[in-house]
Amino acid sequence: MRRSTTIWILLWIMVALLAAGSDSFGLHIPRTVLTTTRWVALAGLVFFAALGRSLITWIFVSMLVGAEIGYDFPRFALDLRLLAQIFLRLIEVIIAPLVFSTLVSGIAAHSDLKEVGRIGIKAIVYFELVTTFALFIGLAAINLSQAGVGARIPASPTESSRPQKLSAGDAVLNAFPENIAKSVAENHVLQVVVFSLLFAIALVMVRPEEKRRPILALVESLAQVMFKFTDIIMWFAPLGVLGAMAYTVSSSGIGVFGNLAKLLLTLYLALAVFMLFVLVPIAVWARLPLHRLVRAMAEPASIAFATASSEAALPRAMEKMEEFGVPRPIVAFVMPTGYSFNLDGSTLYLSLAAIFVAQASGLHLGLRSQLYLVLVLMLTSKGVAGVSRAAIVILLATAATIGLPTGPILLLLGIDQFMDMGRTATNVIGNCLATAVIARWEGQLNDHALMSAGSGSKVRPETPTSR
Repeated sequence: MRRSTTIWILLWIMVALLAAGSDSFGLHIPRTVLTTTRWVALAGLVFFAALGRSLITWIFVSMLVGAEIGYDFPRFALDLRLLAQIFLRLIEVIIAPLVFSTLVSGIAAHSDLKEVGRIGIKAIVYFELVTTFALFIGLAAINLSQAGVGARIPASPTESSRPQKLSAGDAVLNAFPENIAKSVAENHVLQVVVFSLLFAIALVMVRPEEKRRPILALVESLAQVMFKFTDIIMWFAPLGVLGAMAYTVSSSGIGVFGNLAKLLLTLYLALAVFMLFVLVPIAVWARLPLHRLVRAMAEPASIAFATASSEAALPRAMEKMEEFGVPRPIVAFVMPTGYSFNLDGSTLYLSLAAIFVAQASGLHLGLRSQLYLVLVLMLTSKGVAGVSRAAIVILLATAATIGLPTGPILLLLGIDQFMDMGRTATNVIGNCLATAVIARWEGQLNDHALMSAGSGSKVRPETPTSR
């Protein structure tokens, strides 16, 4: 966001806080003066958002405008829920084709065992172990902080008021589709994931290559179309967020901002715990020099944090890991694959956000339900790294699978940019570490390059012409 926009945001927040506590401080400022001042500040925000034309800024500004409408015009705000419901339906319609196309194209494009060999198997095992740790840390953090408790966000009358309670046998059986069309129609995304995995494996087994290539090309084209479809839908996100926030504030009060701030703090503390107690021990176990590794990861992580884009940091991350001593073939395979299967920060956030949605809706998820949630997220979080605002797509898919209300998810979009910065930086750090660990595991880490990097001399990455 632009600096001037940030100033207007801070001004609006200060005025809103002043309005909430003016009587407590003995100021007794007339309500009409405070209301007019807030609307003037919001008009300034809208003006600067129009100049910048940034979707992120528009989403945040829409959250504030929706909160103001819900606070000043509560009856009118109740009708604005229609905007949120329309946006949710647009998101839900893309889930099944998006999950199918991204998973199949991602697996089928990287699963030639003769080409991948041991490196691919080790990388997948590493990715699954680390992301599972991330999921459980997210669950622990949100259960400790209870950030969503007290938000009192009502569920839609058409949604179930309680999460699904499945026995262990039912949970396993529910993962397998009996009719893929029925699974898509009823939005059973876990069944769609299982079907996609089996379809991808079958596609890999098709021989000769000419027989499978047309299907793979079709699925990859479908994935690209769904990415564009998602981009189009996301331009309606500001209206959806405005409607959701207006309805929430009118029905639950302005206190929801406190819950969102607590969620933001919980996320960053959980990310710090994950890096200190999972990533650092892994680096020590792999006998990697921490000081040099941190220096190698600092620049790509900074780019990821500033831009909230893993793609923006990818070229520099690959270059830095080659300078660190990781062979180019390992970097070229592990880093891009990790961008689909090793999103540590994003998976941590997803488990945390899903429980927040349950808490904000006044629902209690027992241990069995939370473990089932982890299983669902382990599968649904793979393969959609290139999707705009992928978190909301995955959260909606998960909510539909375990029976959570979807309304509170839209509120998370309002602060998603601030959360995205931390989780994207963690994704990049996790993938940089993964390349170094796999290289050490394979016995191919160039320790001479490590010493050269430590002495300050640049190591020229290996190129085909320099061999």
